[in-house]
Amino acid sequence: MGLPVLVVDDSTLARRLLINALPEAWDVEISQAANGTDAVTAYREGRASVMFLDLTMPGMTGFDVLETVRSEGLDSFIIVVSADIQPEAKARVKALGAVAFIDKPISSAKLLPVLKEYGLYE
Repeated sequence: MGLPVLVVDDSTLARRLLINALPEAWDVEISQAANGTDAVTAYREGRASVMFLDLTMPGMTGFDVLETVRSEGLDSFIIVVSADIQPEAKARVKALGAVAFIDKPISSAKLLPVLKEYGLYE
């Protein structure tokens, strides 16, 4: 069984683009969530050793997900993938425990160095 990876975005297209940007040889088991509530559920079920998280979603935002995961122990590598590139947003996600912030649109060129930096992919 591969590494549990969760892709969280309210946009089906954005989730598909992110999944397509993942390295083909990476041994992962991918789950998807279209909102923050489903993301937290998947996290609690152990399906998010690595989580790619959008910030702007209706209902429970990415910030809310980060706060919840942090309050429950934060044992997931959370990489925020968002179009919200304001310095305040980047600082806030780091303070809440995200390991990295990748600007949308996602690409393999942006994603691979982050995965390598954290030892998630060689």
